[in-house]
Amino acid sequence: MLRRIDLRGTGASPDQGAPDYRTLVPRADFDVESALHVVRPICDDVRDRGVEAILEYSAKFDGVEGTDIAVPHEAISRALVELDPAVRAGLEESIRRLRLTCEAELEADIVTDLGPGARVTQRLIPVDRVGLYVPGGIAPLVSSVLMNVVPAQVAGVGSIALTSSPQKTVPNDWGAGLPHPTILAACALLGIDEVYAVGGAQAIAMLAYGAGPCRRVDLVTGPGNIYTVSAKRLLKGIVGIDSEAGPTEIAILADDTADAGYVAADLISQAEHDPMAGSVLVTDSLRLADDVDAELDKQVAATKHVERIRTALSGQQSGTVLVDDIAQGLEVVNAYAAEHLEIHTADAAADAAKVRNGGAIFVGPFAPVSLGDYCAGSNHVLPTGGCACHSSGLSVRSFVRAVHVIEYSRAALTEVGQHVITLAEAEDLPGHGAAVRVRLESERPEAGA
Repeated sequence: MLRRIDLRGTGASPDQGAPDYRTLVPRADFDVESALHVVRPICDDVRDRGVEAILEYSAKFDGVEGTDIAVPHEAISRALVELDPAVRAGLEESIRRLRLTCEAELEADIVTDLGPGARVTQRLIPVDRVGLYVPGGIAPLVSSVLMNVVPAQVAGVGSIALTSSPQKTVPNDWGAGLPHPTILAACALLGIDEVYAVGGAQAIAMLAYGAGPCRRVDLVTGPGNIYTVSAKRLLKGIVGIDSEAGPTEIAILADDTADAGYVAADLISQAEHDPMAGSVLVTDSLRLADDVDAELDKQVAATKHVERIRTALSGQQSGTVLVDDIAQGLEVVNAYAAEHLEIHTADAAADAAKVRNGGAIFVGPFAPVSLGDYCAGSNHVLPTGGCACHSSGLSVRSFVRAVHVIEYSRAALTEVGQHVITLAEAEDLPGHGAAVRVRLESERPEAGA
């Protein structure tokens, strides 16, 4: 099921150096630019016609006829009342653990005294209003509610709007046109009462421009399909975005001590998300590669979403990469920069410490990606497509801005003023220097003197 990519014997050489492993382990095609021509008219239409346009797109794309985009507070409350107690307990524990790690991330203002009367303070200020997007298409990702809301709340964001696709088919006697009831229940648990039944590109446009009851936001976060991501790219600058997340991916670095059953199950767990999901095993053990293939044949047949998983595992974005040793394997996974990276080696902690690029790193046999998806206390909104080499996952820091506050007395300005004037003249910006010189030559008394 998994194709083989044999990189044995291709390590660094004195003449040519290391090969470009990133190009040798391909990913799924995810051309955000190709979808811009689709989402541009949608976003323009939402900007110009607001709710009327949104409702038309909900009917067209989601098959749901409606008259309003706002979810009634009564529906949010009812969802929590009717939530399965076991699901509620799982959500509450996930929230508790995630809130603990988010609170530990909170940073204090940093004050730097550069001399008498010279001070720079870095203030961390939360974003005023954010819009959180929760996918509801292939699967109702209730866990994404927690992963977006909790860090925003801990950061101190004062206004939070959440949106998720209206459902055509919902359980029990819930009427069509609302987000999935489990998503609404999670909103109720977290105290989120501004919720919209809007998905896709039109949801991003609603948050960016404002429409009807939804005021425009300053920042949009949350994963989505290619059209949602394309809308983020199109509207970036009008609104802040967290990232352009593509299909989910897992890489597993493993040696012959790894349990083939565990490895196969973890590859399947991410393939279950999307036919374009990437599942990559990097190993120096041919025996393990063969055993994982055998386990995949057995385990995939027993799963619910067989066709989706088979498509993902057999796609160009998935495969088993054979390497000479774990040292070369580390070079491969660092080049690949996976969204999720698992380490199943004899000394997993030591090998994990050598990883530079990974959205989240799962160490040892009892830390599967599924744990991070729900209840590890980590955040599962992570950089994809190799972006882990330069970007971080969603966190409290995503919802705050660092602002420098500069305080200088006359004496402190006098001490450094000539340097400012000299550098301004070196850049042929004499007005910059003049703004300092006028103060140095002034006899105006300093405030409070």
